[in-house]
Amino acid sequence: MHNVVHDKDNKRFLIRDQDSIAAEMTYVTSTASLYIIDHTFVNTAYRGQGLGDLLVEAMVEYVREKGIKILPLCPFAKGRFQQRAELGDVLHQ
Repeated sequence: MHNVVHDKDNKRFLIRDQDSIAAEMTYVTSTASLYIIDHTFVNTAYRGQGLGDLLVEAMVEYVREKGIKILPLCPFAKGRFQQRAELGDVLHQ
């Protein structure tokens, strides 16, 4: 239903609805093996649809494939990592 795109040039994962951005999660590359999630945004019209979770899941899938760890600094992502123990394998300690 919702397609998550990894925009590597702009360091973000996003979900588009036609020409507008429904949701996005941005990150900073601290090192080649550590990404910092610094912001998650879901457009008001799309809230409550789980788009933020789709962004987190897409990023987790990507970093697992690449052997990268995540440090979630944005409150949304940090909360998801605290709630979901199954994501702990990619969490920076």
